[in-house]
Amino acid sequence: MRSIEVRTIPRSRRLVTEALRTGRAQIPIHGLIEVDVTSARRRLLAADPPLSMTAFVAACVGRAVARHPEVHGYRDWRGRLILHSHVDIATLVEVTTPTGAFPLAHLVVDADSRTVADISEEIRTIQHDPKASPGGRLSNRELPSIAAVPGLVRLGYKLASRSIYLRQRTGTVSLTSVGMFGGGGGFGISAPTLSSLTIVVGGIAPQPQVVDDQIVSRLVLPLTITVDHRIVDGAPTARFAADLRRSLHTADLLAPA
Repeated sequence: MRSIEVRTIPRSRRLVTEALRTGRAQIPIHGLIEVDVTSARRRLLAADPPLSMTAFVAACVGRAVARHPEVHGYRDWRGRLILHSHVDIATLVEVTTPTGAFPLAHLVVDADSRTVADISEEIRTIQHDPKASPGGRLSNRELPSIAAVPGLVRLGYKLASRSIYLRQRTGTVSLTSVGMFGGGGGFGISAPTLSSLTIVVGGIAPQPQVVDDQIVSRLVLPLTITVDHRIVDGAPTARFAADLRRSLHTADLLAPA
């Protein structure tokens, strides 16, 4: 039967909308790379308990960014270039709220120095208890009030885009996954938001690869890397991407101690 349903847009969507508006100021460069993660996937699943691919990517991204800090730089209110020596990564964890499913922004602090197991356990905890994340506590206590005031969310993002103090609490790198949408391989290109560097993780799928001059089936992970061209050029970004690809492919972070 033909029908039309009218729903009220959740106030929580204002956070996403205003983040996208903030991102309009950026001039993005998108880079699409594919990485053979066969060894990494095997080691992640062999761990007890199994480790998160998102945690593994976050740890590799954190270390690569620390070696190439220009890719997550930003300008403060005085126009100075700010480079953090540490890497805090904002990632999304889908949680249930009174208005439906919501991608909770959770900040993985010091991703450049933490183990994959440590980050995996943190993500697992947030999935079971959103209030364990500062972002989860914010969404439960303050989000309804913040989103109800016109312009307040937009002002908050504008302040955070230039403030060192707020960047230390929101992160400079964004890591999100679209791999679960299609159930297979594929890239995702996200619109810029607040983060100086955005990594979109696609879906892992078997693909033919050349290994030792032989064509074999390998598990390939597509990644989209987006940086702000106002801050960094293509060459430093390419060096960062090559470093990240090497870390993901070799899975050295997962090697036995």
